[in-house]
Amino acid sequence: MNVMLRFAAALVVYAGLLASGGATAQTADTVLFNGKILTVDKDFSTQQALAIGQGRVLATGTSAAMKKLAGSKARLIDLGGRTVIPGLTDGHIHGIRAALTFGTEVNWIGVATLKEALEKVRQAAQTQKSGSWIVVAGGWTEEQFEEKRRPTVAEVIAAAPDNPVYIQHLYDWLLLSPKALAALNIREDADVAPGGKLERDASNNPTGVIAGNGNALGKIFDKLPKPTLNEQVDGSRKFFREMNSLGITGIVDGGGVSMYPASYQAVFKLWRDRQLNVRVAYHLCAPTPGSELADLRNLTQLLPPGFGDDMLHFNGPGEILIWADWTDGDITPDGKAKLYDLLRWAAGKGYTIQLHWNPERTVHDLLDVIEAVNDEYPVRNLRWAILHLYGASEDSLKRMKPLGLIWGVQDGLYFGGERLQREVGAEAALELPRIATAFKLGLTVAGGTDAHRVSSYNPFVALQWYLDGTTIGGVQTRGDAEAPSRRQALEMYTRNTAFAANEDDKRGTLEPGKFADLAVLSADYLTAPVKEIGKIKSVLTMVGGKVVYAAAPFENVASDSGEAPPQAPSLRAKRSNPEAAK
Repeated sequence: MNVMLRFAAALVVYAGLLASGGATAQTADTVLFNGKILTVDKDFSTQQALAIGQGRVLATGTSAAMKKLAGSKARLIDLGGRTVIPGLTDGHIHGIRAALTFGTEVNWIGVATLKEALEKVRQAAQTQKSGSWIVVAGGWTEEQFEEKRRPTVAEVIAAAPDNPVYIQHLYDWLLLSPKALAALNIREDADVAPGGKLERDASNNPTGVIAGNGNALGKIFDKLPKPTLNEQVDGSRKFFREMNSLGITGIVDGGGVSMYPASYQAVFKLWRDRQLNVRVAYHLCAPTPGSELADLRNLTQLLPPGFGDDMLHFNGPGEILIWADWTDGDITPDGKAKLYDLLRWAAGKGYTIQLHWNPERTVHDLLDVIEAVNDEYPVRNLRWAILHLYGASEDSLKRMKPLGLIWGVQDGLYFGGERLQREVGAEAALELPRIATAFKLGLTVAGGTDAHRVSSYNPFVALQWYLDGTTIGGVQTRGDAEAPSRRQALEMYTRNTAFAANEDDKRGTLEPGKFADLAVLSADYLTAPVKEIGKIKSVLTMVGGKVVYAAAPFENVASDSGEAPPQAPSLRAKRSNPEAAK
């Protein structure tokens, strides 16, 4: 059953709920009332209350009308005027990877000073065993620090003299303490090739700083000791609860660097044990450069499009399809041919894909390939997404529209806006990314973070950046003319990302028949000053009507599992496919 048919069926089932008298044969087990419910339906309507039954939205309307739907044992939650939004879905995040080490890494996301960041390393050294690794795997930049600089090797040694320390900055810089260099046996540039280069002091000795790209840093990261499966499961549980505290109820995971079949076992265990509290649509990258198509053919033999259930399903290949051209250099003729073969195969199978592509200067090559594939296998309804592409021109966006391509715009320039200004000039940067233009052209623009190595996973930080174009360092690099409206920005993180996950018939809006995935906010998203939006959190998060996170004043709202809600951070129907490519 396709998306429209499934949604139509849901509307038939719940049509009676919107009768003028509000009467229905099905009673609500939960009613949220006295609030501001942003349904994010096609009219962006606002209601006072929402009724939930068996994990789905029964109806929205006035508080009095929704209370009439409540059963005798229904849970009535007074919102006290607070705003409720559909649960947010990060449309491109490396959440499964981040979750694996969330319980064992040192996190610098949102830390305001370098002094505080180094103190976190010092505290880890005091609490961990001597000789154990201390890892900061990204999610920070010097622009966030009051000192406006990165740590030195001497400072890291002082903070953790007895531990090997790994500190990664985005995908361009790495600091290894002397114990880390020795443990990894890194002495020459050849040890960090291809793509890496050792910084050396006046005596030609490695300092511990490595300049590199994603390939180089990813290979070094793969050499670090891995957490045990139990530690990975515990980290995943903590990470997804952290996401719930920010109103996240779903993610589209992009696979990515350092992701192999074994990397998915922790999230699979949470899923099997029914402990997964974020809906996961995951993509797979080919693990071996040079044999991408063969790898993906093999990995997906038992993974038809959409395989899984309402909590976890396979969404298709991506984001890295051809490793040789992933690092944003000009695509080679051989790479272009391999990309065509892989995309043709994916289209023939009916797979949704995510495509990592940054440079506007070469996106015409990518669009040439997609148009050629489209001549044989129409791709318009496959929900293919081009990710990043912050410099997309209006002409490129116009070419994307008839192909049905989603533009996945993450908040990477919140961290890298100043660099963009240096590369293209401050005046040109004012137009980038062209989000308002994309909406005017009718493209589906999906929000996300690309976290956690290159950015924060906080969706409200991303929403604030979409609206004001101001970097973490306080510099407004994008002008207001290309800013989306507050409505459009919220749609980017709800209905549009649910569309990218192939679940817009089930979630993404608070309409009758859809899952009761929602977040009650600490402040009103529509009226809060833009500069304050990044500080918003959820005070009550539900997935399928079940409480997965609660904070004051809702900390006493009982969870559906019978346990106190966390205070801190049947297989789905297969979509119809075109004939398989030979």
